[in-house]
Amino acid sequence: MVESVVNWIVSVISQLGYPGIILTMAIESALIPLPSEIIMPFSGFLVSQGRFNFWLVGLCGAIGNLLGSWAAYWLGYWGEGAIARRFIRSYGRFILLSEEELDKAERLFRRFGNFIVFGSRVIPAVRTVISLPCGIARLPFWKFSLLTFSGSLIWSYFLAYMGVLLGKNWEGLRPIFKRFDIAIILIIIIGIGWYFYYKLRPALRSKT
Repeated sequence: MVESVVNWIVSVISQLGYPGIILTMAIESALIPLPSEIIMPFSGFLVSQGRFNFWLVGLCGAIGNLLGSWAAYWLGYWGEGAIARRFIRSYGRFILLSEEELDKAERLFRRFGNFIVFGSRVIPAVRTVISLPCGIARLPFWKFSLLTFSGSLIWSYFLAYMGVLLGKNWEGLRPIFKRFDIAIILIIIIGIGWYFYYKLRPALRSKT
């Protein structure tokens, strides 16, 4: 299945060019976990081959992320959470998203606010679902768009540059970022654990 996804991404970008980057990155942000770690490095590889312009590649990646994020944002905004939850509960298994991941995204958004919107592009699972709690919380649309585009722009240029450096070995980035994802998950778990310990510490002390 992974090989099929990779081949589809390569085919779309090769045939459509810059619009293909926008399309695939929009899908990645619209509750469908299409890996940006494949999309942008492959686009960077095409930069190294002289087919694409580096600056346009990164810009198209960010535009695509923003468009896909808008779809998820408005789903959360107009559904006020109920529709979004029903959607994930019914169809999440088909797009590899769970209600637990939505819960995690909501907790992170409540805890870190604007920062998590900006930095969500490098957080596994959260990067495809963070727009929902932003819409549910009615985060101002202009602020959501600015933070999402800024974070996506940095992530897109970084991945594209890695693709340029690796050249034909661009696929080697996928296992590297898989380990990177695991490290981020561990940091998040430790952070959440510390947060709850900090909040519960007064109550624990009162019982002793």
